[in-house]
Amino acid sequence: MAQDNTLTTVDSTAVDPYFEGVPKSTMCRRISSGAAVDPYYEGVPDYMTEVYDWAYVNPKKVRLLDRNLVVRVLLFLNDQRLMRAYLNEIRKGMRVWQVAHVYGDLVKRVAEKIGPQGVFHLTDVTPAQIEQAEHKLGDKPWCKVIRSDAADFPGEKGIDYDIICSFFLLHEVPEDKKYKIVDCMLEKLPKGGKAIFVDYSNPEKWQPVRYILKIVNHLLEPFANALWNNEISHYASKAKQFIWKKKTFFGGVYQCVIVRHKD
Repeated sequence: MAQDNTLTTVDSTAVDPYFEGVPKSTMCRRISSGAAVDPYYEGVPDYMTEVYDWAYVNPKKVRLLDRNLVVRVLLFLNDQRLMRAYLNEIRKGMRVWQVAHVYGDLVKRVAEKIGPQGVFHLTDVTPAQIEQAEHKLGDKPWCKVIRSDAADFPGEKGIDYDIICSFFLLHEVPEDKKYKIVDCMLEKLPKGGKAIFVDYSNPEKWQPVRYILKIVNHLLEPFANALWNNEISHYASKAKQFIWKKKTFFGGVYQCVIVRHKD
């Protein structure tokens, strides 16, 4: 009977999207050992829980931080110009995949600019981010929120994306994950489509923010300095098959890179 009860518990939670992709064997071990299953942490990569629990995983902190004011402060008042670098590439009726949720109203603005004639797919790997995204996009039937790691998102059958965007994701993932995310994005980019990367860059030495970010990166963003040393094209295994157009902002603190197929 004890074994049957354990299986019933697993089966009943498996339909919850927060548990999608989590091996049942893992859930069985957690339940049978007497440990509570926290849906906000199940299946979340270790680097997220170890480094970014305070920012992206813990649901109470996520709800507190998900505000336009927070985004504006963190981006040194450059939030609107950086969002425009992405939004200006979108046209009504486009099919867009954004590889991770973003705090503030960006995802709503993307969805509204695409409109009901288009498709907006938003992926994220953490349940708290999925929850926030669903709250923002739940009234827009052309939008779909999908729990998936950006490094291995299989895509949606029959959809060729016009735009695939990573908005401040790469600086937050380990080096090996950067390669996988960039390659996954470019593998799903059709001819005529655009991949857009908005993220940190290597600030000019005269830019005072450079020295603030050195401290921030040391304390809170251990994977961010890689974008000071490497171009985003460095992480693409087939970089020579694409055209890379880069623009920097705010004394080199930020970059927007737009990628297209050569042919």
